[in-house]
Amino acid sequence: MNKYYRRASFMLSAPSLAQAPIDEGFEVAFAGRSNAGKSSSINTLTDNKGLARTSKTPGRTQQLVFFQLDEEHRLVDLPGYGYAKVSVAMKKKWQRYMHEYLIKRQSLRGLVLVMDIRHPMVDYDREMLSLCHHAELPVHILLTKADKLKKGPASSTLHRVAAEIEDMGIEASLQTFSSHSKSGIDDVHQVLDEWLQLGKL
Repeated sequence: MNKYYRRASFMLSAPSLAQAPIDEGFEVAFAGRSNAGKSSSINTLTDNKGLARTSKTPGRTQQLVFFQLDEEHRLVDLPGYGYAKVSVAMKKKWQRYMHEYLIKRQSLRGLVLVMDIRHPMVDYDREMLSLCHHAELPVHILLTKADKLKKGPASSTLHRVAAEIEDMGIEASLQTFSSHSKSGIDDVHQVLDEWLQLGKL
């Protein structure tokens, strides 16, 4: 593991882009359905179980949460979507903030879109993919909880999602991943290294 990921520490939570850190350096954001394993994935990738807040109550991440690797590099946990028990107005507010962040944030170099491998490509996943496509923002899909499926079904789901993305006319890399077994970590780090330009550090 690149030593910089273990350096990750909580920086701040921003209710809107106006409260975000100065738009400089390099950021990679993580988005996904509230119960897809987004926070667990961040914790696994940074080797810090307590970094991103995880909960049995989906939708706990309700702001843009920034984690600092160093002065120029950050990871960002975006609000979860799908199961949060909040008002429709609040969900729309989160959605507006995420869209604004994905489109306007100059330091954002890529989005990791987290999907439960057993329930991939919900409507909002497609919306996020389309938004990133129009914003010309690179996307890497993590099909999480891969340990819940046998190798055959997991591979089948991977190919099915890849085919659907291709049918949408969207380019995105994707892989299976498991926070439980820690499978796929090196592949994700390779993508993050490239986006954050950590390879030479």
